[in-house]
Amino acid sequence: MDSQGYNCFVDRDKMDTAIQDLGPKELSCTELQELKQLARQGYWAHSHALRGKVYQRLIRDIPCRTVTPDASVYSDIVGKIVGKHSSSTLPLPEFVDNTQVPSYCLNTRGEGAVRKILLCIANQFPDISFCPALPAVVALLLHYSIDEAECFEKACRILACNDPSKKLIDQSFLAFESSCMTFGDLVNKYCQAAHKLMVAVSEDVLQVYADWQRWLFGELPLSYFARVFDVFLVEGYKVLYRVALAILKFFHKVRAGQPLESDNVKQDIRTFVKDIAKTVSPEKLLEKAFAIRLFSRKEIQLLQMANEKALKQRGITVKQKSVSLSKRQFVHLAVHAENFHSEIVSVKEMRDIWSWIPERFALCQPLLLFSSLQHGYSLTRFYFQCEGHEPTLLLIKTTQKEVCGAYLSTDWSERNKFGGKLGFFGTGECFVFRLQPEVQRYEWVVIKHPELTKPVSLETSATPSRHYHSMSLSSTSTSSDPADRLSPFLATRHFNLPSKTESMFMAGGSDCLIIGGGGGQALYIDGDLNRGRTGHCDTFNNQPLCSENFLIAAVEAWGFQDPDTC
Repeated sequence: MDSQGYNCFVDRDKMDTAIQDLGPKELSCTELQELKQLARQGYWAHSHALRGKVYQRLIRDIPCRTVTPDASVYSDIVGKIVGKHSSSTLPLPEFVDNTQVPSYCLNTRGEGAVRKILLCIANQFPDISFCPALPAVVALLLHYSIDEAECFEKACRILACNDPSKKLIDQSFLAFESSCMTFGDLVNKYCQAAHKLMVAVSEDVLQVYADWQRWLFGELPLSYFARVFDVFLVEGYKVLYRVALAILKFFHKVRAGQPLESDNVKQDIRTFVKDIAKTVSPEKLLEKAFAIRLFSRKEIQLLQMANEKALKQRGITVKQKSVSLSKRQFVHLAVHAENFHSEIVSVKEMRDIWSWIPERFALCQPLLLFSSLQHGYSLTRFYFQCEGHEPTLLLIKTTQKEVCGAYLSTDWSERNKFGGKLGFFGTGECFVFRLQPEVQRYEWVVIKHPELTKPVSLETSATPSRHYHSMSLSSTSTSSDPADRLSPFLATRHFNLPSKTESMFMAGGSDCLIIGGGGGQALYIDGDLNRGRTGHCDTFNNQPLCSENFLIAAVEAWGFQDPDTC
């Protein structure tokens, strides 16, 4: 290595331009909280040598399975695997899915070394079927390794992490795809303005969000990616979601009100990320990322597992290397104009609603369960038609042509558990909305105000539960799948709420149906489906969804039908 600590794989001139080596040379802290703060602040970001030492320490401390390939394994196998091929012409492993190796200020020798290391990883990890993030990780680690063998060992330790609570890199298409769905769900909740833009300009909004890892592992300039990786090694996978959400927020801020540079928003975001230095510094990007008050890590894990379960039910497996686009029903394709008919909303309005619902259900097509015009104005008939379906979508049209409704996470049959009394149930995925005269969505108050609550341990909640939101449209059946025994995402028992009024999602009796409670009701509908009222409630912190007292013209309930069963 030279005086700056650069090894033979780095183009020094490019590196001096990308990252000035001006920082401290030693790090003495041992406490995780202090290390977390230093990583976020960029304590070692301007010292190539110190960053190398920190990476060595952090990666050494990753808990790994007993047999993890080390530097000596690389020395033994690299000659046999590479053979007489020139390193620059070596094919990349299939699991990188045609991802290019980022240059990251590497010289020709460095770029060839990344290819060699990836091929040796493929040899030692045959179970990896899909890992497009790995070229960027190896290219970065090569900067801070003495030689190829050491870089190989570091990458292997990251891949071999066996701590179930510390997810690092997706290694299968199933894990990758469920992460994309989870990111889409987080955008839907934490970047609503950006999400609205994506829905407006993109035919396949889920396809846009499926690109989120590429923004980080490939498009971000080296100095930005290294700062993200600093924090990622300390805090784990959740950091990646945070930074990608921050990128989308900045993209929306810069592009809102401006015409897109092309008719391909996916490409526009890639270009924006590649040129992000024109807009925001690494410090501001991380500052924005950590200002987003995300769900707890365990809550995100529940959401990820729910999404993974939905994909498994569509036949996507851990071994699968890719999937055809026809396997995914994107937002605009799920609601087909030719076979969708509602007395309350248009195809466009239903597509807008579909863009709000959790991604594991956005894969489904709308299924009309109840229509007051077909089944009569009877709450009893409404329950009969909806029971056995989870979740459901409630739509209401007033005689004044106002339109409002609610996404309801839980089967209406849960009301029977209260012995004829009116009792609230449901989860924090419920939300209420209005479409006419103006569009507005109101989610669970805790999502925007997490300071109202503190998460409780999910270990005490991992018991059998009827509320787990699988993709099944009928009552949940007993299964040996551990995911079936998990508590549902955003179940209220995961949170220490100040009062019950923040968790009054849905209730139903013989004489009325109520959505939202505490200080008022977001929606109240009488037993004849004739009259209703709306007002502010604590659960959703909403404004009235239409005229406060209204007469009902039509009511519909919609379920979610797996396209494979149509």
